[in-house]
Order: sequence, then C-alpha cells, then structure tokens
Amino acid sequence: MTGPITVAICGCGSRGLDAYAPYQTAHPERMKIVAGADPRPERLEKLRKTYGVAEEMCFASDDALLAQPKLADVMIVATLDAAHVKAALAALDKGYHVLLEKPISPRLDECLALREKARQTGRAVAVCHVLRYTRFYSALQALAERGEIGALQTIEASENVAWWHFAHSFVRGNWRRQDETSPMILQKCCHDMDIFRWLAGRKCLAVQSFGSLSFFRPENAPAGAADRCCACPVRDGCLYDAERLYISDPHCGIEHIGPNWPVDVVATDPTPEKLRAALETGPYGRCVFHCDNDVADHQTVNMLFEGGLTASFTVSAFTESCHRTIKLTGTTGEIEGDMEKNALTVRPFGQPARVIDLSERAGEFSGHGGGDFGLLDSFFALLASGGTQALTGVEASVESHVMALAAERSRLSGGATVTLAEFEKEAVG
Repeated sequence: MTGPITVAICGCGSRGLDAYAPYQTAHPERMKIVAGADPRPERLEKLRKTYGVAEEMCFASDDALLAQPKLADVMIVATLDAAHVKAALAALDKGYHVLLEKPISPRLDECLALREKARQTGRAVAVCHVLRYTRFYSALQALAERGEIGALQTIEASENVAWWHFAHSFVRGNWRRQDETSPMILQKCCHDMDIFRWLAGRKCLAVQSFGSLSFFRPENAPAGAADRCCACPVRDGCLYDAERLYISDPHCGIEHIGPNWPVDVVATDPTPEKLRAALETGPYGRCVFHCDNDVADHQTVNMLFEGGLTASFTVSAFTESCHRTIKLTGTTGEIEGDMEKNALTVRPFGQPARVIDLSERAGEFSGHGGGDFGLLDSFFALLASGGTQALTGVEASVESHVMALAAERSRLSGGATVTLAEFEKEAVG
C-alpha cells in the first residue's frame, strides 16, 4: 500500500474515536478516516467535525456500514465486546483488514471462529493488546528473551485498577455486567494474560482462580443512600459521589483533567454543566451500591506453563493509583518493573543492580504508556510492507482469551483447576 491507509470505524466511542482516531491528526500521511458508524448522533458529529468524514459516510449502525461496498483498507472494530466478532467476520468477508479492540469476544467459540476466518481470508487481523507495543513491556520481554536473568522461572504481577476507575468502568459503566459484555478478568486483564504468554514464550497449560464481587453491593450502601447521587442525602460523606468525582476530584474530575477520559464518556464534549445534566439521568450518576453490576472487584489467577514455569496475577479495584507492577525471577537474577514509574530494575545475582529508565520522551506517548499509537505504527507498517502477521495477531491473541475465560470458569467453580486444552476442546464441541 502507498499513501495514507484508509480506515473505517465501527464504534466511535472512547476507543474508536478517542484513542485510535487521533492517530490521523498525528500522522496524516499514514492514516485517513473515511467512514464510521455509531448509534449516537453526537459521536458521528464529532467524527465529521474533527476528522472531515463526509456526512453520507457516517452510519447509525455497524450493519449499515458493513452493508456498503468496501469503503476503506482497514476496519477498526471498537464496538462493545459482544458485537466484536460479528462485525469483524463481516469486515473480513468484505475484504477489509481488521484492527479489533480487545477482547475478541466473551465467547470462546467466537474467538475460534474469527481465528479460522482470518486463516481462510489471509487478511491481517490485529487485536488491540496495546501493552506489547509499549517501551515498558517491549524492554522487559527483550531482557527476558536474551537471558539477562537466566532461564525464566516465575512471573508475579499486579494490576491496580484504582478505586475511581473501577467505579467508572465496572460498576456504573459499560463493563459492569458480564452477560452484556465480558467478565472483568477478560475485559480488563486479557492484556495481562497476553503479556504473560509473550514473556513465557510457551503455552499455558492450566489455571486456577479465586475472586468475587465483595464491596460494590447493596448491603454495603451507607444508611439512607439513594439510588442516584444527585438526590442522595448522604452524598457529602461518600467517596463515590458522582458529581464530586466527575467535576472536582483530582483523579478524574474535569476541573483537573480537562474534557478527557473518563469525563468524555459521561458526556460528549463535556463541560461541568453537561456533566451535571448527564449525571441526573444517565448511568454514571447512579449510586455504586445500587447498580446492576455483577463482575468481580478483585481476583487472583495462578498459571502453569510448559516446562514448569509458574505465574501469579492479582487484579484489584481497591488501589489508589491505576498502574501495573511485575516481577520476573530467573536462574541467575530477577527483574522488577513499575509501569507508573516507567522503570525496570535488573538484579543479576552477585552483581550490582541497574535501573533502566524508560521515561524519556514520555510526553510524546499516547494512551496505555504509548501502546495505542505503537500498535497503529506497527499495524500500518505491516500493511505497507504487504504483510499480514501482526505482533498481536488473532492467532496469538486467542491464547490469552483461553487463559482468561478458563480463569473465570475456575473462579465460578470455587478455584477448581482448569486444563486449557480440555477447555478449548469443549468450546470447539
């Protein structure tokens, strides 16, 4: 391909329009958005105004967009989780290459169907496991692969979701119910499962998991709490008061972070006035103890890989900051990493430790520590060269989904060990 690669977007939400579309502004020579679909008129209006997409190329549904002749080189599928595979399969049949927001699907049979369709069509399908494209994890994987700590033995990692982020996305937000989207260990943590598989360099054989929804439940509501924050008599003493969170809180309030995520999810082109109006009737103004959420708010997963390598992972809503930490141990040393600090500490046994600072040019990074734009850099370079096998192609990504879905099966079974080969065979039928 020569010139900018043309793109159509199914799902103009916080990922499709707010995370990936800005790549056109940064690199107009590489990407040109020519069409989009979303049921919300205000999102299509933003697509038109910001990226110059013609009105007749803006569609009110994925089906309407995909009913057209092929309109672009690439289809970005960034709809809600359960709609991903239907759109991706249709896009491949139309002749598009596909950039697919994670997770592929909450259903393993759909993940396997997309893998088979990609094989049949020979087109590029990249899943948005953006962490592989960050400096942090790229450097960590390179250190492990070249034997800086000998033979890898264990991986220990934590994802600190942050109390306010969890309330926004997994209690009030789109990913609060696994029957509508995905279990939290898949939606939020398939990133992490993908990283473990990449670092291990071998297949995961079995998983065991424990966790629950322990806090964001009706019985934990303050005495006298109302269903909505705007009418709540005890809101002044509540950590999760929606108006305070989205207006004045230093983590996620518009007065501190500007009209960016997460407030731009609550209202398009947000202002304090728009936010207050949205909180009066919309989902983000509900009491966190009186929502219809059912996903776990903390979970731990143990993993066994080929060759005896083991990994443990904990994800928790109950953290102050939103970041990941990781530790690798090997036969001749260890590595610790903190993604918030953007630093790795390498400790070869019997030698001085060294700190690798990855924060240079941090201001140039896009979301996910630079991974969002790193993914697009890599994908467009792949297509320009005529290739189809992405670093996070569907073949590799399906493995992380098997791990996450098997972990959820284990959690719901009280921590029973789940063998991945048997779990995948069950999905195939």
